[in-house]
This record gives sequence, C-alpha cells and structure tokens, in this order.
Amino acid sequence: MKKMTIALLLMLAAWTFLITGCSQTTEKVSADSSPAQNTASALPPKGEDANSETQNQDKATPIVYMTRKITPEGLMTVYKALEWTPEGKVAVKLSTGEPPASNYLRPELIKDLVQQVNGTIVECNTAYGGSRASTAMHLQVAKDHGFTAIADVDIMDADGSMSLPVTGGTHLKENFVGSHFANYDSFLVLSHFKGHAMAGFGGAIKNISIGIASSEGKSWIHTAGNSRTSPWGGDQDDFLESMGDAGKAVSDYLKNGKNIVYINVMNRLSVDCDCNGNPAEPDMHDIGILASTDPVALDQACIDLVYAAPDSKSLINRIESRNGLLTLEHAEKIGLGSRKYKLVSVDD
Repeated sequence: MKKMTIALLLMLAAWTFLITGCSQTTEKVSADSSPAQNTASALPPKGEDANSETQNQDKATPIVYMTRKITPEGLMTVYKALEWTPEGKVAVKLSTGEPPASNYLRPELIKDLVQQVNGTIVECNTAYGGSRASTAMHLQVAKDHGFTAIADVDIMDADGSMSLPVTGGTHLKENFVGSHFANYDSFLVLSHFKGHAMAGFGGAIKNISIGIASSEGKSWIHTAGNSRTSPWGGDQDDFLESMGDAGKAVSDYLKNGKNIVYINVMNRLSVDCDCNGNPAEPDMHDIGILASTDPVALDQACIDLVYAAPDSKSLINRIESRNGLLTLEHAEKIGLGSRKYKLVSVDD
C-alpha cells in the first residue's frame, strides 16, 4: 500500500510537469515527490515575510534542466544551461559499458561535449570479473567502444586506490576511489539512466559512488564496509545507503560539490545496467537528457519522469523490488543533495 501511494504521488508530480509546461519555451515546475516530506510545512508563512522567505527557498531549491532532444546538440544545451566553469584538469566520468551489447552512452553522442571541456574520460575497473576487471582489458573495451577515438581514457585505479574521508555517513568512514582521482580538479559526470540488477536503478549517485570507486572500493561499498575483496553477501539496504555515503565523500572532496556537475541521459531505458553485456531490451520510450549541479535532485527528477511514463511498468518493478528509492532518501538525509527541485525545460 505504501509503495502504491509513493507511486501515485510521483506520477502526479511528474504528470503535472508534462501537462503544464512542455509547450513553453522555459518552464519551471516544482516537484516534491518525497513521501517523507510534509507538503504543508513547505508553504510560505502569511505576511510581509512570506515573499522573502519564498525567495530564499527558491534560491535554495536546485534546478534540473531538461531537453527531450537526445542529440549532441541537446546534450550541449543542457550542459551550457548549468553555467558551470570547470577548474583545472577535467575528468569526464562515464561507463565504458560491458561488451557485447550494453547500452553505454555512444561516443557520437558525447564527443562534442567531451572535447568542449577538454576532458579525459575516466573509469575504474569492475569488482565482479567480466571484460573490464583489469586495466589492460578495460582499455581494450574502451577502444572497441570508440572512446579512445574521441579523448584520452584513464582507468583511475590502474595504480590502486586512494582513501577519501566520509563525513556524516551511516556505514562508511572512508571511501576507496581510484588513485588517479587526485589527478583531476573537476568532474563532469555523464550517466546513462536505467535499471540495475542490484541497485534498482543507476544514475548520478551510482556513477559517483560505485563508478568512481576502485575495484576494492566497489566491494567496500557493496558490503557496507565489511570487505575489500568481494562484493557479494552484503545487506541490500546497507548497500544502497553506502552508495550515498561514498557519493558524498566524492562531492565533499571536490570543493563541497563546486567542482562537479551531473548529466543523466534517459534513453535505452532497460531494466538492466550497462554492466550487463546482454541487457533486457527496453520496453519503454526514451525521455530526454537532464542536468543539474545536485545529484540527488537529478536522479529524483529522472525517477519522477519514469513513474509518469505510461510504459514504465517493468522499470518501476525493478526499482521497487530492490528498494531503490532508499538510495535517494539516504543521500538526502546525509546532505548529498535535495529531493526537491525545479524542472526547467531548455527546449524551444
């Protein structure tokens, strides 16, 4: 019953966006889909102070920019909407995709943006075997999938791990990322939003936690800090919350989130992740590209759009069967970001 209520609230919030703002040049829709948040308490007080308090709330609410154009031009447009200027050496974090048939972001889609920021594509080795479990094999996959043709590619844990402190986490006190992480000043996180066999869904938070973790760091997160050598056997909810812990460590390290931004591409919306070399064929339509400086707001917006879609039953079942929304709830609780956001279209 609780899950049904959550689903109905999310559908209502996102459907409001779809029917009220899609035809406008610039639209602003507030989405508050968290079942734990009290809508009444968010209303401004009456009197002269109401306007100033509302304005302060508006400034604090993160913006999620969206285009329905899943093209290189659309990707560049939502990026520019962020008005973010990266500092120093720029890393572009993405998934290189497990062969032979995963739905990784294609180089032809991201090439212009990667080269615009003069970025180095960065990844880390897997903890579960497969074709990307060692640096040499992983670089070959990156070449086969066309990434080395558009930018330099760096496997960040080729030389081991470095530890980041976790401030305010529930399960983790430290987070192990690839040692090359320290070589970059700014991160542009490009994520393919989709389902995931263990996390329920994968977006920005998963990309900066599991994605930036070294091989041993992945095991560390999966087991909520109990093993650096095996990712298997951990408690499901502890794993979901540990992703939030690890993601916060990454954001905090990058000047408390100043030097990292996030883009989610909602195409090829399979129930399976790009770590699956033979994912299930998507049974819902593509939605668009979204961008934000807040990873929690960005993933929440994607979730809301999935729940609003008329053909998303399979993906919703995958998310809820893994209790995937707990990742968002926990990430907000520890201060990684906000589940409240404003959705702004950048389409003409």
